[in-house]
Amino acid sequence: MRISALTPMLWTIELNETIEFYVKLLGFSCIEYNEEWGWAAITKDDIGLMIAKPNANTNFIKPFFTGSFYFNVEDVNELWLVLKDKVQICYNLDDFEYGMRDFAIYDNNGYILQFGQSSTVDSD
Repeated sequence: MRISALTPMLWTIELNETIEFYVKLLGFSCIEYNEEWGWAAITKDDIGLMIAKPNANTNFIKPFFTGSFYFNVEDVNELWLVLKDKVQICYNLDDFEYGMRDFAIYDNNGYILQFGQSSTVDSD
């Protein structure tokens, strides 16, 4: 079995607000939107996410994910400067012993988004 891609689907009752968060703050593009289905697809560079309202068969109260979404970026310092005053911070930009320089924020639903790059890259 060959798997060619993984596209996470984020559930939210705030579909339009979530699309706006990812498009306006993180630079994603909304490539598909279906209001009747309560569903959208967004992309940035080589990654994609789906955003959907939970269906009637889902016991959905609030978004819950037991992990985080980790984005590898080319210039974590620049992204930090762009986002730090516009979003809720989970933890500040720092170099970590696991070899990455990263930070984490919360999206408008409370999902944790981490952004990082190798700390061997100049971090000045």
